[in-house]
Amino acid sequence: MGAEARLAELGITIPEVVPPLAAYQPTARSGNLVFTAGQLPARDGEMLAIGKLGGEVTEEQGYACARQCALNALAAVKAEIGSLDDIKRVVKVVVFVASTPDFTGQPKVANGASELLGEVFGEAGKHARSAVGVAALPLDVPVEVEIIVEI
Repeated sequence: MGAEARLAELGITIPEVVPPLAAYQPTARSGNLVFTAGQLPARDGEMLAIGKLGGEVTEEQGYACARQCALNALAAVKAEIGSLDDIKRVVKVVVFVASTPDFTGQPKVANGASELLGEVFGEAGKHARSAVGVAALPLDVPVEVEIIVEI
């Protein structure tokens, strides 16, 4: 089953591409790889959460934000290549988590992105990943995700 059919089976709709907030493009292609710009947890023009993990944002909210960021990254890839069925595999995921100094649950938050990609792509969704705690992210969002896929 292809990624597009799997998304339909899961009841997941790929959103519209979130317009860039600054001087960059949503994706860049190099050979058979597509890199996304960092994607924020926007849905229908609103951020899912604001603040830091370990502060005003719970791990569950952070997980949902990472999942939405991954959906937004898939939207950017789809706009670049036409169909998510053309993705051979997810190569790398980088998840930035705005967190308080004592918060150490970045990997659990990042699972929101990783588990979504596994649901959609199966074995081809298994990837290398970094989950990085940072002091702040654009617009005070708690999570930003970028992905690299092979086409």
